[in-house]
Amino acid sequence: MRRNLSVVILAALAFTANLSAQGKLDAPEYDVKEHYTKYEYRIPMRDGVHLFTSVYVPKDASHSYPFLIDRTPYSVGPYGVDLYRRNLGPSPDFDKAGYIFVFQDVRGRYMSEGTFIEMRPHIDNKKSKQDVDDASDLYDTIDWLLKNVSNNNGNAGIWGISYPGFFTSASIIDSHPALKAASPQAPMTDLFMGDDAYHGGAFMLNANFGFYAFFKPQENPQLPPKTPVPFDYGTKDGYEFYLNAGPIGNLSKYLEGKSALFDDQMRHNTYDDYWKARNLALHMKNIHCAVLTVGGWFDAEDLQGPFSTFHAVDKNNSGIFNGLVIGPWVHGGWARLDGEHLGRVEFSFNTGDYYRKNILFPFFEQYLKGNGDAKLPKAYVFETGTNVWRRYSAWPPKEAEAKTLYFRAGGGLSFDPPASDSPAFDEYVSDPAKPVPFINYVSTTVPQEYMVSDQRFASSRTDVLVYQTPVLQEDVSIAGPVAPRLFVSTTGTDSDWDVKLIDVYPPDYPDSKLDEPRAEEKNKPRTDVPPPSFTMGGYQQLVRGEPFRGKFRHSFEKPEPFNPGKVEQIDFAMQDVNHTFRRGHRIMVQVQSSWFPLTDRNPQTFVNIPDAKPSDFVKATERVYHAKGQASGIVVGVLSHSGVEENK
Repeated sequence: MRRNLSVVILAALAFTANLSAQGKLDAPEYDVKEHYTKYEYRIPMRDGVHLFTSVYVPKDASHSYPFLIDRTPYSVGPYGVDLYRRNLGPSPDFDKAGYIFVFQDVRGRYMSEGTFIEMRPHIDNKKSKQDVDDASDLYDTIDWLLKNVSNNNGNAGIWGISYPGFFTSASIIDSHPALKAASPQAPMTDLFMGDDAYHGGAFMLNANFGFYAFFKPQENPQLPPKTPVPFDYGTKDGYEFYLNAGPIGNLSKYLEGKSALFDDQMRHNTYDDYWKARNLALHMKNIHCAVLTVGGWFDAEDLQGPFSTFHAVDKNNSGIFNGLVIGPWVHGGWARLDGEHLGRVEFSFNTGDYYRKNILFPFFEQYLKGNGDAKLPKAYVFETGTNVWRRYSAWPPKEAEAKTLYFRAGGGLSFDPPASDSPAFDEYVSDPAKPVPFINYVSTTVPQEYMVSDQRFASSRTDVLVYQTPVLQEDVSIAGPVAPRLFVSTTGTDSDWDVKLIDVYPPDYPDSKLDEPRAEEKNKPRTDVPPPSFTMGGYQQLVRGEPFRGKFRHSFEKPEPFNPGKVEQIDFAMQDVNHTFRRGHRIMVQVQSSWFPLTDRNPQTFVNIPDAKPSDFVKATERVYHAKGQASGIVVGVLSHSGVEENK
């Protein structure tokens, strides 16, 4: 959808061939061509640019319908009034219920005119018709549709996932009076501050390069390629590819002269005016429609964006419904997957179908058609660990109490602070030539499973610190952001501090059903040596992990070097969670200084990393302190359950 190359290609195909909402390739249950008539328009904007728009109108003219709009940079194909998408709405229920579905190529992409600008900055004060942005483009689009597409009921809604989620958020500012409902889903909000480009000042290397190897500048109008061609890494191992590429400044040459978009992301490596202008949260004002923001706990691309968007809408717009939905999903998984498990981690039931039928569809039916009351809470949040939906009146829950899990001597982790005043620390040697991998298997992409991946491989490394609680005697539920508070020193002049919060399963935890032999294999006599089995006992499930680039400890705008050996405090925030560590489990925290190639390598010398030379990459000894006056730990919001539980 946005950064992960395999997901991007899937999304491009989904938006052109429109696979079913659950990603299945079988024949659709509902024949779109039988029930809808397709039209294609080039809708004029106020500055004279025309945006290519496909419109599907129900053939049943016995009553009127609202518009449901999807604005995308990934193509509205298939092109031609005789070529139809397989599905139209966010789920099959929408197609059957009847809407006027509108799909629009945004400025400068595929068949639309104009110039494409990455996350086009919003213009608060438009002084002429040449001052255009995505808000004005949607306004002009709705205005035109109301006047030129018959049998509409005067209402419009908009939705989109990932980049189309950003276009949803950006388009509802200063909203048109006819716009009644919007659902930004996995929306990018501030690319530098925890969305796709940078996390904690560290460049999200693998995902960004993979995305821009596919998403390149275009000369418009142009049709999408019939067959997307994946980038040839020359290896199946992304760790090998990026390590052999050397400093990240070398990567531009692989993009065949079309590296401008990638170069912008890579070289704007402080929070400068380029990023500030693209922080959409500051502009989320004058929104007059109901908003339902959707995200997934395991969204590797845009986990932060939904929270940033939700809070910005709440802060700047009173008198509207503003809700948040977060489920146990990967990027866009709520639109097409069952959501019963992620890798070997189980969620007990079809969370995707539950969301589509009981949350999203009723939301649009209420606000665009006046059909019933969706009865949605402020926050509809899935709690992992217990695997239940919870309704909250605010997010984070007001009842969550901030408590610190302190690092202790001997690898302990406790809510009790250290009592000793004597200096205490743990140390490791971080070597950029042998960075800690983020997965223990081979891939050139960012596997969607990595956000719950087993961390046992990392806990055995000498360059990873491990702290864990005793076996829990009672459940521990946490909700809201996770905030590391570290006291550290380094022998280098810069260093990353990657922190991972982990749920350690009991040693007798039952193995995953996914690892059971298929029925036809169970009764076959063994004829050869099988591969090793996978045991879930002791599984170290990643619950949340984030990097932080130490030179930004005082400011993301003005990085500062470390004084070698000097103890400094580092505070940062990881993305939100809603997770229960069950009785019999343990809570673990891992600390390391590389997470490759999820993030780029820190040379551990204070340099401009895109311009780093191989000689700038040096080993460094990293220390994490845990004495009374230097009590490192992580702050979490602990609660006894106040949210309304819904077992499904």
